[in-house]
This record gives sequence, structure tokens and C-alpha cells, in this order.
Amino acid sequence: MALLKTVWQNALTVTFGVVTISLGTVGEAIAQTLQGAGASFPAPLYERYFQQLKEDTGITVNYNSVGSGKGIESFIADTVDFAGTDAPPVEAEIEQMPKGLVMVPTAGGAVAVVYNLPGVNELKLSQSVLPNIFAGKIKKWNDGRIAKDNPGVDLPDLPIKTVVRADGSGTTFIFSRHLSAASPIFSREVGAYRKPEWPGEPLEGNKNDGVAALVKENEGTIGYVQDTFARQNNLSTAMLENLQGQFIKPTLEETNKALSGLRFYQDFTPANEANPDNGYPIVGVTWLLIKQNYDNSDQVTAVKKMIGWILNQGQNLNSTLEYTRVPESIAAKILDKVENQVATK
Repeated sequence: MALLKTVWQNALTVTFGVVTISLGTVGEAIAQTLQGAGASFPAPLYERYFQQLKEDTGITVNYNSVGSGKGIESFIADTVDFAGTDAPPVEAEIEQMPKGLVMVPTAGGAVAVVYNLPGVNELKLSQSVLPNIFAGKIKKWNDGRIAKDNPGVDLPDLPIKTVVRADGSGTTFIFSRHLSAASPIFSREVGAYRKPEWPGEPLEGNKNDGVAALVKENEGTIGYVQDTFARQNNLSTAMLENLQGQFIKPTLEETNKALSGLRFYQDFTPANEANPDNGYPIVGVTWLLIKQNYDNSDQVTAVKKMIGWILNQGQNLNSTLEYTRVPESIAAKILDKVENQVATK
């Protein structure tokens, strides 16, 4: 497939003009309710989106943050108008979607590695150490391999307790995909999935907020959440080694660096985000899945207005919650595709 090279940066000043007109006047209020379900990775952002969307357009959106896996299942079952996911559906899933599929990227973000070690404020984890922790190869916090990354830090003699998602999760897919890219051992023994078979007996939490709560409540734990959840819960976040050998915090600036060279296929799935060359190393894109064929014209109108608003006004909210925005060049192509391919059956 041809690649669409783009810069995924918060600093872009986006002017939409023509593409906004092609989807109608976003501010024109209509009375319509849409049902959605899926990823918790973008849930804080979507909550903000849909509050403001209703004020601006009159469209009510009920979004149930149940995880990417369940979101895709609901989309296949045709029980929702749209779904959210951080892991692109596989071909076998796409073949089961009865009304077709258009994938709409809405934001990018970082997956933070969070931990609970009182007294350890600047934990560093290398690309060799982090995969070995979640592969069950490093079991104590004072292991020499962790100590090598953290000279002078008093690491406790405690067992490491990993915290993972209980549900099929796009956040887990982003995280395990990175660990697989960094470690052949992790790739072979665990792999990149929405719900891997984790070694040992990890604690399991539902959605990002469930993992955050377990890490916050249990000393000696380490887990992974979308960065906004780490900030909202005041959790310690590890500095992770990138391919340049730098230890990086999951800031918006470093997330933008990581996604700056992102290339997209023509279906708007990315080609090269598993272990980026620069910036914070664990990043991902999140999508809305919408149908090509809806039951009536009111649904079509509401969905097009929702997508038009998200890729116009909505993008201004992204940076307030540490998400990157969709660049103008990609937004224009998405809106054109939505206008031309989404209709009544």
C-alpha cells in the first residue's frame, strides 16, 4: 500500500476551510443521539469532545468506555453507531462488520509505565529491562539489571508485581507491541496482543482507570496506562529508554517527537509506531470506527457532523489532556473519505 507521510504534531495550526463545508456547517444544531463504545485510552478526551459537541451541534453522544476489544465486538454486532479502538481491527474482524468500515484517527498519545515504590522518584527502565519485567524474567526490584539503569538509587528488596488489563485492550496492544519490538524474547514468549497470556500471576484491572487504581493501592507494583490516567491519579511514571539511548518521560512534547515521522497507509492505520526513533518510545494512535452504511439519513448526518467537529474544533482540546492532534493533511483526507463513502444502505 502507498504510504502517506505526515507530521503528527501538536504545534500545527490547522485550517480546514473546504473540508468543513463538505460535511456541512458544524455549528448547525440537530437533534440526534449516537451510541458508541470502546477504548478507554482516549476516554478523558472523548468525554470533553462529546460535552462540547452537544453544546455546539445538539448531537448527544453516549460513549461507553469498555475497552477496544469490546468496542470492536459491539461494532461487529451492530449494537453501536461507532466504536473506539487503539488497536486496528484485524482482517477477520473487518470481514464480520456487516455495514462496512471507515477508520478515523482522532488523536495520538503516550502509554505511561506507572509504579508504586515509595522513595523512588526517578525510576529509569531500559529497552532490555522493561520487556524482561513483563516477561517474568526480572522478579525483584533490586535486581542488578534495574540497578544498572539507576545508579545511586536505593531500590527496595521487594518482589515486582505487574499490573495488566483484565479486558481486551488497545492500550495493552500498544504496550505489548512496543515490548515485542524491543525484545525478541518478549515477542516470542508473550507477543503483541490486546490481551496476551502474561506470565506469572499479575494483578488485573478493568480499563485504564482499573490498572491505575491497583498500582496506586499496592506497593511494589508496576503497570501501564494512557498518560492522562497517570497524571489524574498522581502516579509515579518511569523514564523509558528510547532508540537514541535517552531516558524520556511521557510528556506531550516527547510524544509529538515520537509521532513526528509517523507514516500512514491509505486506510489511516500507521506503519511505524512500535518503537519510534525519537522522543518517548511507547506511543499510539486511537481511532473511531464508523460504518459505511447506516440505516437512515439522520444517522449519516449526525455521524458526519460528529467527525467533522472532532477533526475541526475538537482538535483544539487534544493538547489540554496531553494528546497529540491529527495533522491537517490527514484530516482533509479523512473528511473527504467520510463524505464520499458514508451513506445509507
